[in-house]
Amino acid sequence: MIAPPNELLQLYFIRHGETAWSLSGQHTGVTDIPLTAHGEEEAQELDPWLRKIKFALVLTSPRERARQTCALAGLSALAKIEPDLSEWDYGDYEGRLSADIHKERPEWNVFQDGCPHGETPEEVSDRADRVITRLQALKGNVALFSHGQFGRALAARWIGLSLTEGRHFALSAASLSILGHEASHPKTPVIVLWNAVPALLSAASETTQR
Repeated sequence: MIAPPNELLQLYFIRHGETAWSLSGQHTGVTDIPLTAHGEEEAQELDPWLRKIKFALVLTSPRERARQTCALAGLSALAKIEPDLSEWDYGDYEGRLSADIHKERPEWNVFQDGCPHGETPEEVSDRADRVITRLQALKGNVALFSHGQFGRALAARWIGLSLTEGRHFALSAASLSILGHEASHPKTPVIVLWNAVPALLSAASETTQR
């Protein structure tokens, strides 16, 4: 696993494991549903990788699926709840499929349009910026257990892009991503690792050991 050079801040962003709605493709914001049995297995597979890391801070979204993932990954004893890590509030689109929404609004994209009676892109961008501002004063490794759309928004804001660019950052269930800094230019934020699932991490480890 990658350690922060000179104790530069690195954010280990973990998306929660599979839920019934992430499997079906239904938008899941404020609905508090648990992991599936497979989602629990996915979260447990993160444990061997995360236990190798010394974390200065562990934060999790208040949603059950994120807290479960944190616990099964072995970090619940260190975790603190951070409401700003919550998923996008989908408002009227909660529980709906993008395909169905597009029948009514063919050009709809949450990163551009937000959701009626839910959050706007500007509101989610502000939340991401608050997380970044809070953590920038720290050094070392910080674990963040959160959600797919918010993680994409956070990555975009971390490297100075507008939130709308988050649409280009796909995030799989139970994936690990690292947001850090350029070693030779420590004031330059970079994406060190993106959307690595346990199977990919295992393959990479086997490759480096050959």
